[in-house]
Amino acid sequence: MYWLAEIEDTVRIPPDELSEDPDDVVQELVWRTFEGRLSKERGFLVMATDVERLGPGRVIHGDGGVYQRVRFKALTFKPEVSELVEGKVCEVAEFGAFLRFGPLDGLLHMSQILNDYLNVDMGNQRLVGKESDRTLGVGDKVRARLVTVSLNESSPRESRIGLTMRQDGLGKFEWLEEEIGAPIDRPVGKTEIEDELDYAEPEDDESDEADAEEEADEETEAEDEEEAEAAAGEAQA
Repeated sequence: MYWLAEIEDTVRIPPDELSEDPDDVVQELVWRTFEGRLSKERGFLVMATDVERLGPGRVIHGDGGVYQRVRFKALTFKPEVSELVEGKVCEVAEFGAFLRFGPLDGLLHMSQILNDYLNVDMGNQRLVGKESDRTLGVGDKVRARLVTVSLNESSPRESRIGLTMRQDGLGKFEWLEEEIGAPIDRPVGKTEIEDELDYAEPEDDESDEADAEEEADEETEAEDEEEAEAAAGEAQA
């Protein structure tokens, strides 16, 4: 789902920005040019960091700008068929519900939600099971599986992504909690990258304090040595 990649590409520095700091300009251009872009190869580029210039820029005759080769690290979001996703229902339609996960939306068709006939309550933006009386509405948290993925590079919001909840372990969180008899602790939209950040070991304050004390002791010893040398010099004089 989320990937870290290193990308090399080219940005054009406009003439009116050539007098500014080149590193700041290039970084801003990379953000404006690549963040939010969707490609079938890499998926949705969420964030660009660690931007660096590669060599001198190129000037093309008749163009007042400078073409600069750059390298940067990118956090991308690429949905894959059969992948599990967690998200929130963002819209209810006559034919199903739209689920927002990451930066994209996917369709939960009526036939892929419950093993039950669903009535549409557009006034309350929800779907209601005829026999089960289960409801699915805007804001509900769900777990689903991707069954079709067709990305639209020119218009990401028009990408066609299909999902299903008619498999074991899938569905609205409340339904799953009823089935297992326990709450689901994992927050919606949680990613492996966020997990790593959450479980990163906290900084050791005691260790930091010890390092600071050690540095202070070393500085004191150095000062004492300098004073001793100065005193010895005066005594010899």
